[in-house]
Amino acid sequence: MRKIYDVSVPIRNDGLVYPGNPEIHIVLQQAIAQGAGANVSSIAFGSHTGTHVDAARHFFDDGAPVDTIPLEILMGPAVVIAFDDAVGAVGRRELEPHAPSITGAERVLLKTRNSGYLTQDPRFHTDYTFLAPDGAEYLIALGVKLVGIDYLSIEQFHSGHHRTHRALLEQSVVIVEGLNFAGVAPGTYELCCLPLRLEGGDAAPARALLITNS
Repeated sequence: MRKIYDVSVPIRNDGLVYPGNPEIHIVLQQAIAQGAGANVSSIAFGSHTGTHVDAARHFFDDGAPVDTIPLEILMGPAVVIAFDDAVGAVGRRELEPHAPSITGAERVLLKTRNSGYLTQDPRFHTDYTFLAPDGAEYLIALGVKLVGIDYLSIEQFHSGHHRTHRALLEQSVVIVEGLNFAGVAPGTYELCCLPLRLEGGDAAPARALLITNS
């Protein structure tokens, strides 16, 4: 029987954001309770809010914007690989044991201790698990076209060099951040991850689903 996992996080008023990014504000601009004919909300948040897709424009002024990412990359088979809670950085050494699963895969999703942070603790954790630059280079060499991780950034907190982002985006590898893999077992799924169609955007929030037929 087919099962669908919603691996995106809710966008809620005053919800978790990466430090320095715009806060989330959702308020009723029109309210039935106040005599309006319908409820209409005013919504303000940054392009990197919640589960979101990074485009090359994020780090390169001449990079492709989020609304031009091919849908064929955002949808299709994806491999979820899991790492022990003791892993703080996912580099080539951590990825190589998973080579049989990810070799030939176009979409690789990294499940780490971060999913617990997203679902069990409202604070921002600066020690979240990240993809190290040599891990990014390894995935690029394997021909991966999309990489996802379960926190608001794929890069080490305040790395100062942004080498992971730059390496991936320079090669047109799509980055999906803020995924929630709590309750999702490692394995192969169908991914459907559609960012808002923000024209010229450096990123956009997305609804992400994993689908399995088993």
